[in-house]
Amino acid sequence: MKIKKLKAVLFDMDGIIVDTMPYHFISWFEVLKRYGVRVTPMTIFEMEGAKWGAVIELACKQSGKKPAAGVADKIRFEREKIFKKYFNRYVFDGIPKLLKLLKKQGVLIGIVSGSSLKEAKRFLPKSLYGLFDVIVTGDMIKRSKPYPDPYLTASKKLGVMPKECLVIENAPYGIKSAKAANMKCIAVATTLPKDKLLRADRIFNTHKELYEYFEG
Repeated sequence: MKIKKLKAVLFDMDGIIVDTMPYHFISWFEVLKRYGVRVTPMTIFEMEGAKWGAVIELACKQSGKKPAAGVADKIRFEREKIFKKYFNRYVFDGIPKLLKLLKKQGVLIGIVSGSSLKEAKRFLPKSLYGLFDVIVTGDMIKRSKPYPDPYLTASKKLGVMPKECLVIENAPYGIKSAKAANMKCIAVATTLPKDKLLRADRIFNTHKELYEYFEG
């Protein structure tokens, strides 16, 4: 896709806009350990974008455990408390100027995240939050990534066709979601090695490379 043909760029939030994934892993690790479930960074990073229930189910399965009835909600509540304790906002270098560059070029920009809207408001500085033309979060839709629903919802809200959108992701679930929505996808290797991102149309190592691509 040529940049001049773009009408919208849709960003994943965690691991692309803000560096939250280490805190997500720590919080998942600590809460699941209380229930005798062990989880690795790779599991959490590869499942980024999935609903929390799916993460719990997979982690339990990998540990040979079966979550007791009603325990999933308790795990979610405890995980959120741990996350808040550790979280320290860090916006990736190059993101603010990239967003401003796209706005200057007349491109619509959006966030499509598996996190909740409440978390998006907490994770993003107000100066960045207000730049986005649309924000679609996990609590707004029934089927999360890797289904196409999140990205299709964003394109519909923006009034553009899927083929006119470009997605920026850092995880397999997000890439699958974008491709299922018939959108081109760029991946940035912020949390996973390139061999986990091969379904993307292009892969960059850093946000600097990403910015240079759009500056082009």
